[in-house]
Amino acid sequence: MFKILFRVSALVLAITLVVPLLARGEESALDRVKNRGRLICGVNKELPGFGFLSQDGEWKGFDVDYGRALAAAVLGDPSKVEFRPLKVPDRFPALQTGEIDVLIRNTTWTLTRDTDLGADFAPPIFYDGQGFMLRKELGITSLKELAGATIGVSAGSTSELNLADTTRTLGIKVEAVVFEETETLYQSYDQGRCDVVTSDKSNLISRRHSLKDPDAHIILDVTISKEPLGPVTIHGDNKWNDVVSWVVYATFFAEEHNITQANVSTFETENPEIKRFLGIDESGGMGEKLGLSKDWARQVIAAVGNYGEIFERNLTPLGLPRGVNKPWSQGGLLYAMPFR
Repeated sequence: MFKILFRVSALVLAITLVVPLLARGEESALDRVKNRGRLICGVNKELPGFGFLSQDGEWKGFDVDYGRALAAAVLGDPSKVEFRPLKVPDRFPALQTGEIDVLIRNTTWTLTRDTDLGADFAPPIFYDGQGFMLRKELGITSLKELAGATIGVSAGSTSELNLADTTRTLGIKVEAVVFEETETLYQSYDQGRCDVVTSDKSNLISRRHSLKDPDAHIILDVTISKEPLGPVTIHGDNKWNDVVSWVVYATFFAEEHNITQANVSTFETENPEIKRFLGIDESGGMGEKLGLSKDWARQVIAAVGNYGEIFERNLTPLGLPRGVNKPWSQGGLLYAMPFR
């Protein structure tokens, strides 16, 4: 209880301190990152595919690549980024106190987070939904059959709230076992301390690979929520949020037009919008409007590739399907705003 009260108090203090500073026109995170010469990005270090440390100590993952993309856009070098690992309850306080410049840690965009936590969301980079993983031997195939089950869930997550809403709607009672540490959650589930674990489906798919016997577990064919995951910046710093948003759009746009990591440096076109995107049009004003170099988008794609390449490199090996995370032209939800 003391920990929870401390976190809440710290968060309230951070909001009262940080928001007025931005309102008075203090330095944008964009200027701070440029002056520092390094981006500080809050990430997950425990989720294979999205954010994790490899055995050789290298940061890897889908969210990690977006941190590198942002560093490439702002500093011209994808290596000029410091990844700061954060636990679920520490994400927003780290953003509000200025410990990090941007949060890219499989974080869901919700109304209350948008309005109450002093945070501004950039476009989602992964559309997910909450699911349930359990042992095959239980023979459970529907949510109503979860009545009486012990269900593990991460503290301070949307999953915890969604679980309560869903069981109330279904009129069933379960025992929610709440864990502060994600690693402890899955270890406890693997050890049989809870019957079921619930989280974003991408999280469940990723984590199933690390269980003692992955084939002994199934993910129910049911989704109880919408989980749009994406970068988060501090509220009121519109200049910085614009940069983060357009870096995301750049990866969408590049995939739409078949601009890849391999061909971006030699891509030829007569399409005016693509020329503006690549910084090879006569005006060259797209980068200037964001406070970036003329070829910022070209540097983003050269560093990490387009959205499809980022997905294929990090998430396809886990068995995650593209699903709705495809370009709008292919029936998906990814839609870049016009580069005009």
